[in-house]
Amino acid sequence: MDPISQGTVGALAAQASSQDRNIAKITLVGCLAGLAPDLDVLIQSHEDPILFLEYHRQFSHSLIFIPFGSFLVALAVSPFLKGSISFKALYLASFMGYATHGLLDACTSYGTQLFWPFSTDRVSWNNISIVDPLFTIPILFLVLSALKTKKKLLSFIAVGWSLLYLTLGVIQYQRALSAAVKLADSRGHSAQRITLKPSFGNLILWKAIYQNDNYYYVDAIRAGYSSYWCSGTIVEKFQYNLHTPLLDIKSQQGKDIERFRWFSQDYIGFDTESNLITDIRYSMLPNEVTPMWGLGVDHKKRVDEHASWWASRELNRRQLQDFKNMITGETCSMI
Repeated sequence: MDPISQGTVGALAAQASSQDRNIAKITLVGCLAGLAPDLDVLIQSHEDPILFLEYHRQFSHSLIFIPFGSFLVALAVSPFLKGSISFKALYLASFMGYATHGLLDACTSYGTQLFWPFSTDRVSWNNISIVDPLFTIPILFLVLSALKTKKKLLSFIAVGWSLLYLTLGVIQYQRALSAAVKLADSRGHSAQRITLKPSFGNLILWKAIYQNDNYYYVDAIRAGYSSYWCSGTIVEKFQYNLHTPLLDIKSQQGKDIERFRWFSQDYIGFDTESNLITDIRYSMLPNEVTPMWGLGVDHKKRVDEHASWWASRELNRRQLQDFKNMITGETCSMI
């Protein structure tokens, strides 16, 4: 999730679990520990532009790394808190904050290697958006209120809210999944694979992707007691012989495509306008496949040269209005 959410939840975990009197310092340590795993974004290479895809949400987010990562955080902050808090209390706060990070990331659709090094599978439970103010703001308010009033009850209420919201995400996921399966059936399709992810900042509007033969069908689902379908688009699944026929599959660019396929959980298409191999899971609107990032390949490059990386997160007024219309259901039809 976003850094504010990670720091807030890390602070909450430390605050709610600690009996130490220095609750402000404990909360701060939990916040820092909750942020620390994302330092893996510093692992980058100019020569290999997609190296960060392999290492972000890898070892630093693994369950087995939690004791080591939290120890490093405690060790780093201990000189600044020396004499005011025991190292045992410091480590416990760091442990609780650090432990929340990978689990919270796994609730999103991006994919987190929770079981590294035993497995490189990217765990994604898809029950919350990467950025969701409705989840984060109440927790932040309660954590700060607990600090000011010194009432532990507020910390426990924040814990309850976080668990309730994540559970609601699971319920909404199941509703969206049922609607997506029903939509595929109405088209006479057999969904070979299907995935759903909540759109930005809410649990109402979901992006639904399913594969039928060599095509991905992308639609928006407005999930509730009654589900609505917002018309989407179709994109052909990426194929070497069709989209990059002149590219040497054994070249470094070919290897980069396979790394990108692993990262995107094999939901890759080809954008003919930008000549990019794209991750169709992510777009500014849930019923579109306009890429937010992708790989640029060129068969004229040397066999040892890497593919290029492209990213853009621009949102125009038309897209913003379309998003609002889908949230309210104005442009959607009942399934």
